[in-house]
Order: sequence, then C-alpha cells, then structure tokens
Amino acid sequence: MRKKWSSLLTLVIMVALVMAGCGGQSGSGGQSSGEGGKSGKTELLFWSPFSGADGPFMKQIVDRYNASQDQYSVKFVIQPNGEYYKQLDVALSAAKDRPDLVIMHLDQIPTYQNKGQLQAIDEIAANAGLSKSDYVEAAIDYATIEGKWYGIPLDIHPLVMYYNEDLFEKAGIASPPTTREEFENATQQLTDQGAGVYGYVVPTLWPQQFIFPTLVWQNGGELWNGSDVAYNSPEAVEMVEWLRSLIDMGVSPANVQQDGENTLFLQGKNAIQFNGPWMKSQFDEAGLNYGVAPVPQIGKAKQAVYGGSHNFAVPRDVTDENVLAGIGDFLKYVASNSLDWAESGQALAAKPMLESEEFKALPQSAIAESFSYVQFAPDVLNWPTISEPIWGELNNALLGKKPAQQAMDDAVAKSRQAIK
Repeated sequence: MRKKWSSLLTLVIMVALVMAGCGGQSGSGGQSSGEGGKSGKTELLFWSPFSGADGPFMKQIVDRYNASQDQYSVKFVIQPNGEYYKQLDVALSAAKDRPDLVIMHLDQIPTYQNKGQLQAIDEIAANAGLSKSDYVEAAIDYATIEGKWYGIPLDIHPLVMYYNEDLFEKAGIASPPTTREEFENATQQLTDQGAGVYGYVVPTLWPQQFIFPTLVWQNGGELWNGSDVAYNSPEAVEMVEWLRSLIDMGVSPANVQQDGENTLFLQGKNAIQFNGPWMKSQFDEAGLNYGVAPVPQIGKAKQAVYGGSHNFAVPRDVTDENVLAGIGDFLKYVASNSLDWAESGQALAAKPMLESEEFKALPQSAIAESFSYVQFAPDVLNWPTISEPIWGELNNALLGKKPAQQAMDDAVAKSRQAIK
C-alpha cells in the first residue's frame, strides 16, 4: 500500500513539474522565466542582418542594455545579410524560434505589413514613452500605413560622398564639390592617368542601387510615376549618359568590376567615391585620410538623395505582454543610447542622439544635413523585385554594351513583366 501511494505521489509531482514548465513559456519566442528559468528575466529574441562590420556595434548596444537593468534580457542573433529575408520568412511562418523583434529595411515594411506579418507599434511606443516626434520625419511617414505605425527607425543611411583629403590637397582643391560643374572640374583636376589615379571611378554594379535613384530624382525624374515604372524617362536616361560620359572623358576607368571603385579608393587611386555610411569603419581601419560630405547636386532640378533606413519592427504574433513591454523598454534605451551605432558610420534617426554633442562631434554628422531632402524607395509592394532589372541593364549601359535609352527601355519592359 505504501508503495502504491509513493508511486502516486511521484506521478503527481511529475505532472506538476510539466505544467509549471509549460506555464513558463511566453508564447512569443521569449521566455518570461529568462534564460534556463534561472535569471528571472524576460528574454527577447532579436534578429538583425548585421553580418558585416556593423554587427559588433549593435552587439555593444545590446550588451550595455542587458547590463543596465535586471528585468529583460535581449538575445541578439545575426543572420547572414544575403539570406536574411528568406530566413525571416521561414521564421515568421513557424511557431517555434520566431524572433520577437527584428531589424527591417524601411522599404520592406509595406510588403510585410501587407502580408499581415507585422503588428502596429503605436501602443508599444506609447507605453514606453516614445512618440513619432522623437524621430526623423521622413522615415516615420514611410512606416506609417493607413494611420498605423510599423517601424521605429534606428538610422537613416543616405548616399554620401567620400573624398581623399590628400589627393584634394595635392590638386589644390580646398573643399568638396557641391554642384555638377564643381564636380566635373574637380574630377578632371584629380585625374592623373599616368599615375593610375582617377577623379571618380564609376561603379557599374553596387552601389548603383543608391547612386542611380539619387541622380534620377535630382534631374526631376521618378522611378515610379504612381502607376508604372518610369526609369526610361528623358530625365533618367540623361543621368545614365552622364555617368557614361565620365568614363568617356577618362576621369574614370572603363569596365569597373564589382567593388573596383572601393579597391581603388582604399589604394589612394580613386579621389571620390559615392557610397553609404557603412563604409566608415573600413576606411578607418585602412588609415585613410578622407572626408565625408553630402552628394553634390548633379541633376538639373533639385537636391535629392536616395536613402535607406534600418527599422525595428515587431512580428504580428508576438503577444506576450511581458515581451512587448521589454521590446518597448529596449527601444526607449536605444533612442538615447545608440552612439555605438553612430560609431559604425551611421547617422542616427532618433532626434535626442542627432542633437547630442557627442554625435555632432563625429565626422558623419555631416550626413544628417541631407535628411531634409532624403527620399526612400517608392512605396510599392514588392519594389525590390520589380526594380531588380534596372541594375543589369544599367550595367549594360555603363559597360557600353547598349545605348542608355535601349538599356532603360529594356529594364522597364522586364519590370512590367514582374508586376503582372
């Protein structure tokens, strides 16, 4: 009899332990009981695509946040950049191992919101004491869909101009160019083909994804006219021809391969490079004497610059109140403690950071000068897929394989097929 009661007691204890274990799950990928149930912290799973030199800077922010308080623990996971959205799609469709917080490029937010995979963050932000007025307006406007807010911006990364200070000094150029005339004059002065030095090396592939839209908008053109792709317009074609003219004039070598312009810049043989803020750490490590400035106005119509933005977004199925509160607490911390991210070269989107003396002392603070005229990718569902044909056809034009008009006409035809 005693043995029977002992067996029954053991069974009751086992059932109780199992039920307690199930009750400890947050239901959103985090654990309200923390890591292994020992820390007592609510764990948040945070995904990012920062698999390059920028990853350690975000890790520093996460580590400092985790050390700053004892209620939440952010588990920072870096996914390979090239596979990020494929991995994210799989995770968001599964109940297990789904992230609670993700980094999402701004132009991806409309597509994921349309698929019903994001939740509005208005309430999360309000509970954390954050408001739209705390951030750069352009990014907030883009991430606000049908009156609801879906992305809190970490940064704005517009195209910027890097220039070799030593080559500028040698050529007698006192300041970076701001107009097309100044740019063309400077690149000619800076070019010394005998020494293998060029004023501006025209990339035929990346980062044309930032350069080409910038030039089109500056020249009064559009990538999307409201109902159709429009990058075969006279304004756009003129800018393709202008890029090709730099090669024909000899201020740039021909047939530049992927990253060729950056290789020459690192070697001190490319005086000017248009690229993104993320290049800063690479140039610093190389010991380059370089400057940072806004991209000159090359087009005839207005000043404009293409930009991207890393945003924090929350998957729709994250429902645990403790996890949601933790997300808000972490985002509030980042809004005033993200100088580490600025050190990676990025210009921050939170106004408290932009207005801080620490940020203003950084060279890349000049990047923020372009925020008043920054433009993002067209707010069109599946825009990355629709616009993909541009880059192969632009490459054909810059390599001289096709006339500019034909290349852009072909890009438009291929993009229209992608829309159907």
